[in-house]
Amino acid sequence: MKIIAATANKGKAAEIREIFGGLGFETETMTEAGIDSSPEENGKTFTENALIKARAAHEKAPDKYVIADDSGLCVDALGGAPGIYSARYAGEGASDPDKINKLLSALDGVTDRAAHFETAVAFITPSGEELTAHGEAAGYILTAPEGQNGFGYDPVFFCTELGKSFASASDAEKNAVSHRGRALRSLYEIVKSKIGEEE
Repeated sequence: MKIIAATANKGKAAEIREIFGGLGFETETMTEAGIDSSPEENGKTFTENALIKARAAHEKAPDKYVIADDSGLCVDALGGAPGIYSARYAGEGASDPDKINKLLSALDGVTDRAAHFETAVAFITPSGEELTAHGEAAGYILTAPEGQNGFGYDPVFFCTELGKSFASASDAEKNAVSHRGRALRSLYEIVKSKIGEEE
């Protein structure tokens, strides 16, 4: 059984491959599957955007299982922003430092810096059944970047469970508590129970 990971991010695909390999799935990226899909992500929630991406890939490969995710950083003091606009927070094509600088400027002088990373994952079967799951990682926004690992907002997100910024954590540490890891493991259990029902 093959899963098409609706992403160009090799790190995401590797995480999906590692988790879903336990159910006998073989994971391919869209590139590996020869699929070109980049739908407009105009949903109002992470789940809606994950489903938009999954449905677009499923249209191109209706005989395969498809998985897609949508993630972002939600800051309490900013009313949940940047949220679903995390990747475009500082404008299209902005660099990670640009996004971080805009975020830190928006929080200048703010004492309540509570935040969480959030991921929604969507899974579509060859029969068209849609399954979704959700994961979060709690923490707060630092006043300056810390650490050299990770990407995006990782240098300014202090994870309370790890006691360090995501960018100061190893891949294994981050994956153990990350929003995406949690969402994927939750989805794994849902898919596993579905497969059990069908057998």
